[in-house]
Amino acid sequence: MLTYSFADIGSDSLYEHLYKCVKKDIISRRIKPGEKLPSKRSFAKNLGISVITVENAYNQLIDEGYIYSIPKKGFFAADISSVTAKKQGSVTGENVAMTEGGRKYLADFSGNGSNIEMFPFTVWSKLLRECLTDYQEELLVMPPSGGALVLRRAIAEHLLAFRNMTVDPEQIIVGAGTEYLYGQLVQLLGQNKIYGVENPGFSKTARVYEACGAKVRHIPLDGSGICVEQLEREQVQVAHISPSHQFPTGRITPISRRYELLGWASKGEGRYIIEDDYDSEFRMTGKPIPTLMSIDVNERVIYLNTFSKSISNTIRMSYMVLPRHLMNEYYRRLSFYSCPVTTLIQLTAAKFLEKGYFEKHINRMRNFYRKQRDLLIETIKASPMAAFAEILEEDAGLHFLLRMDIPCTDEKFSGIMERRGVKLRGLSEYYWQEENRNQHDFLINYSSLSGEQITEAIGLISREVVRLHRNYTEKD
Repeated sequence: MLTYSFADIGSDSLYEHLYKCVKKDIISRRIKPGEKLPSKRSFAKNLGISVITVENAYNQLIDEGYIYSIPKKGFFAADISSVTAKKQGSVTGENVAMTEGGRKYLADFSGNGSNIEMFPFTVWSKLLRECLTDYQEELLVMPPSGGALVLRRAIAEHLLAFRNMTVDPEQIIVGAGTEYLYGQLVQLLGQNKIYGVENPGFSKTARVYEACGAKVRHIPLDGSGICVEQLEREQVQVAHISPSHQFPTGRITPISRRYELLGWASKGEGRYIIEDDYDSEFRMTGKPIPTLMSIDVNERVIYLNTFSKSISNTIRMSYMVLPRHLMNEYYRRLSFYSCPVTTLIQLTAAKFLEKGYFEKHINRMRNFYRKQRDLLIETIKASPMAAFAEILEEDAGLHFLLRMDIPCTDEKFSGIMERRGVKLRGLSEYYWQEENRNQHDFLINYSSLSGEQITEAIGLISREVVRLHRNYTEKD
């Protein structure tokens, strides 16, 4: 019978440790495809753990497709050879991160890719095959311009359950990434409007709006988010914000500022707020912050979200929720557009949501990322650079800020670390103009990094910070 040690399981629960052990043995083929696993009771007795622990581990393995059950016969290992081949083909044996342009880094703290080991390959491929069987006719018919209705219904149910938003499926428009939806919004709201974006902020947002012919104003932030007075001063009509976890500062807009923003939007004709909720699923402490749309009574908020953060950045699928009057306007003027996301992917995502896999996946991801964040923070605090570092905005999203007391510019420090194999970007790089160049806040994005990369990279950063201070002191 299978035997595993529970002597050193770290921060894992008993069932998580057992799940990982069995999964590892199935992937390595120590447990052969079709091999029968021990019954829950006999396995629990052999390992000295409770039956419920074994049951929870088996349920997780079933959900991910690593094992299957046959009534009155037991549990069996699935044949996952095709899935593991794909995974092994996409992960090198080297402890490196690959970035745009093909350059290899020990760790890339500036990237926002997803962790390939966390993608539910087995479940996704199973649902994909189900769609090919269940939706043969639908797959050969173009979906509505807003997206497949079955997917929009699933999204509406998800938003009600997890974001307390009551929306009709018809209000939801599916697009191939948020950048595509930005372009549609300019066509819907008008090129003649002035669009306000956060400063510092995600540079692509302004670039897409400008490429679509819109006028853009870069609006500064204060401690509570985007400055409402500056929106008025710049005569902004459409404000694009990320209130649940501002990128890149990580700030969360408090409820008082949210109502202030809604008040701003209701004062002027044709004013709107585009609420970009890009990684709200990953709030690490407390309950998710209510969306602006859920407290908007005047239909002035357009809600945006993406599956790129929650499922995979290679699944180019996002969606927006339009107020009812804009929904009518969209279908009147823009319904000639074909939905750019393939029907097969939409139907697979719908099943992923409907069958509860998305919720389970998010819970797994949140636990995984919480451990990654905690490891990062503990490693920083235990390192020699702890005396020169401060961690900011670590309770939400998949990145936080690391403020470092360093005797050089952000640009110089980033260059030093890049030559040592660690990619860093200072907060100063996200400002529209060359301002705050020496504030020494660096983005620490941990969404695609392993534990080994984290500990090794923080060691390199720490040694460099200490070295710079030593040299600076010796010069004095």
